Amino acid sequence: MALKKKPTLNILIQHWDRGMQYCSFDYILRLKKAGVKISMTEIGDTYENAIAERINGILKTEFKLKRVSSSRSEALLEVTKSIESYNHLRPHMSCDFLAPAVAHITDVPLIKRWKNCRKKYKSLQKNN
Repeated sequence: MALKKKPTLNILIQHWDRGMQYCSFDYILRLKKAGVKISMTEIGDTYENAIAERINGILKTEFKLKRVSSSRSEALLEVTKSIESYNHLRPHMSCDFLAPAVAHITDVPLIKRWKNCRKKYKSLQKNN
């Protein structure tokens, strides 16, 4: 569907998490023939794609971006407004309940109020 709707002047990038269905020779050949740039997560890092998936999930659920837009310009406007709200208005647990834009300019040390699963995972790997 993306290849059919791809405007000729825009670059399309396919990013995935190395799932088997995306690594097939035929699939990669089709992307290359269509001029699509290929992006994959690093091998062995299960958490690399988690941040992008989390942000996509927030944008889809909290900002209602999973609905189909009537035009590309409408979709672009909605995504832009949502990202602005995400960065400038929405409080984040990882930023001591500040919006990221505010947290970025503060000199006060921030308390991260979420569990760091990645650190726990790495310590489990060292013990095994």
